Amino acid sequence: MAWKTLDDMDLAGKIVLVRVDINVPVKDGAVTDATRIERIVPTIKDIVAKGGKPVMLAHFGRPKGQVVPEMSLKFTVPTLEEKLGLSVTFIEKPSREALEALPADAVVLVENTRFTKMETDNDPKMAQFLASLGDVYCNDAFSAAHRAHASTEGVAKLLPNCAGRLMAQELGALEAALGTPERPVVAVVGGAKVSTKLDLLSNLIEKVDHLVIGGGMANTFLVAKGVEIGTSLAERDMADTARAILEKAKGTGCTIHLPVDIVVAGEFAAGAANETLPVDGCPADKMILDAGPETVKALEAVFSACKTLIWNGPLGAFEIEPFNYATFTAALAAAKLTADGKLITVAGGGDTVAALNQSGAAKDFTYISTAGGAFLEWMEGKELPGVAALS
Repeated sequence: MAWKTLDDMDLAGKIVLVRVDINVPVKDGAVTDATRIERIVPTIKDIVAKGGKPVMLAHFGRPKGQVVPEMSLKFTVPTLEEKLGLSVTFIEKPSREALEALPADAVVLVENTRFTKMETDNDPKMAQFLASLGDVYCNDAFSAAHRAHASTEGVAKLLPNCAGRLMAQELGALEAALGTPERPVVAVVGGAKVSTKLDLLSNLIEKVDHLVIGGGMANTFLVAKGVEIGTSLAERDMADTARAILEKAKGTGCTIHLPVDIVVAGEFAAGAANETLPVDGCPADKMILDAGPETVKALEAVFSACKTLIWNGPLGAFEIEPFNYATFTAALAAAKLTADGKLITVAGGGDTVAALNQSGAAKDFTYISTAGGAFLEWMEGKELPGVAALS
């Protein structure tokens, strides 16, 4: 690994700028889901334990360079204090003098970095200002690492830097999944549109042994193969692209898996009357809302034959019953293999995390990333500015 961690840094008596992601949901001035705050606790506590003074830099929402009172980070302070078990000093306009005047064991939170356009512009002047505040830079926000902003990339180049505990954990998990994985490797990619995941699919067929395509994306591939899909969601204008991906996969030795049976209904609604049919049996007035049990059995066999699984996107309309069957059943099968020590499982993306949590599979997966866009861009093989700056 090319980056340093907190274990490599001397932090005693030093001000440590820590880029964190505490962009949490807030309602009526109170945090409603503290998951992201809980995940930064090890980093902040370790900095304090090593004699450093953590100064947290973070964004909240998209104020577009304006000061928006409802997007102030001060709303997160009570939850930060609760989860850290430490007092947190909130500063709107930081200065080196003000930070130095605080007690040696102070924990500081600076106001929303995106209250100025200089942040998202990665303005060198803002990067230099941030660097003047601290002695060491620590990035613990993998979820913002795909953004080349002043607080994620610019300042990292101006100070001795390292990855925080969460960042290091995330990078380690991702390296194990796609960098130098145990083979064979299977990737599950679902979701509505092929067009939004073209880079992802093109990268994966060069990196994995098996590629499972589910959700609305699978319908587009079925169209490309000449299968009738009734009124199902599909990007019919992407059929040529899908065929090209199928052809490219043959050359790379990647086996692509599509549904062999389908669950169809006349409407997209919970509890809608449905039936399970062979993949080529979709009636003209019905839509495909899930993969069928034979498809799930086939996937379970693929999972059992592999050593590493990476998952992004559901296999069907998991939000509504009974069309959550394929996603939940396949996820639980992967979770059991993981619990038995037979499979390394890494997953990410909003829908994926929701599906794994709802199915009960999440607790047994090796690693679940909450990074969203950064996770997807990493899967696409793109360089993430916030990670590259730590190298």
